[in-house]
Formats: sequence, structure tokens, C-alpha cells
Amino acid sequence: MRIGIVCPYDWSVPGGVKQHIQDLTESLLELGHYVNVLTPTSDEESLPSYATNAGSTIALPYNGSIARIKFDPAAFTRTRNWLRLGNFDILHLHEPNTPSPSIIAAWSARGPIVATHHTSNETMYAVKNMQFLLQPMMEKVIARIAVSEEAKKTMIDHFGGDAVVIPNGVRVKNFSHAQMLPGFDKEQTVVFVGRLDEPRKGIQVLLEAMPAVFEKYPALKLLLVGPGDVDEILKSIDSKFHSRIQFKGFVDSEVKASCYASGTVYVAPNLGGESFGIVLLEAMATGTPVLASDLPAFKRVLDDGKYGKLFRTNNATDLANSLIELIGNKSEREHLRVEGRIRAEQFDWSVIVRQILDVYESVKSVEGRNVREDFRGQLYGRLTKTGRLDRRRVKNSFLTE
Repeated sequence: MRIGIVCPYDWSVPGGVKQHIQDLTESLLELGHYVNVLTPTSDEESLPSYATNAGSTIALPYNGSIARIKFDPAAFTRTRNWLRLGNFDILHLHEPNTPSPSIIAAWSARGPIVATHHTSNETMYAVKNMQFLLQPMMEKVIARIAVSEEAKKTMIDHFGGDAVVIPNGVRVKNFSHAQMLPGFDKEQTVVFVGRLDEPRKGIQVLLEAMPAVFEKYPALKLLLVGPGDVDEILKSIDSKFHSRIQFKGFVDSEVKASCYASGTVYVAPNLGGESFGIVLLEAMATGTPVLASDLPAFKRVLDDGKYGKLFRTNNATDLANSLIELIGNKSEREHLRVEGRIRAEQFDWSVIVRQILDVYESVKSVEGRNVREDFRGQLYGRLTKTGRLDRRRVKNSFLTE
């Protein structure tokens, strides 16, 4: 099967959607399918061989974070060329409501189109303001996937219809044999992975909790993994603890796995806006126990505490007490280590990719034709000379139905 996948965000910037697309693509390739990913990037050298560059990006606030996206005339041109050359059996869009090549591809194509929704957000003002443009595009999508019940609810609230829930996955083999980082004690290390400059990741709650934990365990280290301003982080905690905080900055996937594997406990203090919780599965796949805020998405991954320990969201005192207790209880950590690995296996991409392929097959059987261009009636086709010429060319070609 020839599969075209569209990534809305900058490939060179770490993020859950990009990681999902990368893991899905590599899983499909391993099964013998042809896959090409259209994605914007600010670093073309970071692109793998299966990716096509949609252009450089700009940073915009989105869903409580900063999204680096591409949405301009150049993106239209590159997307159209990619669709023409791809001859895809399936077009799989991710976050199709985000101003990005995902929207452009939906406007520009028709046929077997699948969309995956990752976002869990009740407001989504940008989507509401663009509803008149997005709704016609969404009607062209034959099958919708949501990575969680929260993401499904967000999608239904804004667009109606329905979606099948297929969760995020983790490539367990990439984490299960990770080696520890040198200089860290597996019994004396707390790990956090995420953007340090993104408030909804909850780093400030963790820093507020850590003095009490440091006082209880004098040899304990805090390992912070992810991009952000080190000086700003250190301002948030008493200077006497600075020597016990280690920063790794932005790391590749292999080093990230080693960071997880070095932890006594992995802490996810996130405040909201999470539709799933892939970091929890990554940590569990390395055999590191998880302590997470009790967000609905995290509770679902951890099965209400069966596979990891939960604390009250945005409550630094409860976080500190829970962390102190878990570090001091080796038998509980061993239990969570074993249970966590079992849980991670349930979400391995070898399982998840089969569910997505079932969606692809059902869409192919309904549509019966491959992906082709469609500028008829679309905004771009109505308003631009290039679009009008494309409509005329398509009308006289085999692409016309």
C-alpha cells in the first residue's frame, strides 16, 4: 500500500504528534508498505529518507503550547506537488484542524482520506474562528481516529460525527534495553522529560515539591530532560539545591531512553491539555516506575493507579509526599516496574499499527480509488489563478470522476 502521511508540526522539534507519526511510519515500513511523510521543518538535515520537506516554520501559540507550523503559499505549492507525485492509496492527515500542510492537503485532495485527532482542548478558539473553512474539509475525511476519549470528545464537540479511538503507541524495543547514563544512581534519581519552558508540563509544580524530597533524601538527584532556560529554572528553587539538579537539554531518542532508564521514579507533573500520555509508556517500557498527576488521560493510561502512582494535579505537597513515599518503598517500585512493562507492551506499535491498517483497508474498500487532486469548489481554487488553472486541468484529465 502507498501511504501519504502529513505531519502538521516542525519535524526537528520534539513533540508527541511528531513522535507518533515517526513511530507509525517506521512500523508501516517494517511491514513492507511504502510511506512518505510531508512535514515542515526548520532543519532539513534532520529529515529521514521517508520524509518530504514542506518548508520552514514559524512559532505560534497553540493549545497552551508553542507550535511551529507552515501555512503559506509556498506550503500550498509543495503540498500539491507532493500529492501529484505520490500516487497514494491512502492520505493520512494528523491534526487536520491545525493551520498546516494537513489542512492544505485536505483542501487539495479527495479520495481515501483518514484523519487522526490528537488534541484535547475544550476551547480551541482558532478552530471556532475557522469553522466555516474547516467544516467542508472535514466532510471529505472518510474515517477519523482519535488517540483518546478526550481527543474524541474534542473532535465531536467541534465537528460532529464520530471517531474510532486508537491510542498512541510506543516502540517498546527502543526503550526496553536502554542503558543507564553514567554518573547516575538508579536508586537516587528523579527524572522529568518535557519542555521546561512550557507551563502546562508542570515543571514549576515539580520544583516546588522537590525541596522537601531533597531534604528527605540527601543523595537524590533531579534529572531534567528537555529544552528550556536553565537559569530561569534555577531561579525557582533554593540555590542550595542547584548542585543536585542535572540538565540534559534536547536529546535524541536513544539518549532519552537512557534518561528514563536512569530514574528511580519518572515524574509527570502535567497540568492539562494532555490527550494521552506517551511519556508514561516510554518510561514504563524502560522499567522505571511512574508518578503522574491525576489527569483523565494519565489515569486511563495507568488504569487509575494500577500501573503507576497518581497524585493530585497541581498540588506540590501531594506530589512531594507521594514521591517521598515511592522512593522509600522499594517493593512498590518493583511492583510498578513489572506492571508498567506489561502495560507498555499492550501499547506496542506492533499492536497499534494493525488497528490503523484496519482503518486504511476499510477506507479503501469504501472509496475504491486512490488519492487525487481536488480544487473544485475549494477556497484556494476559487480565489487564485493557479487554482482556476488546476480546476480546468483536472476537469480534462483522468482525475475527473
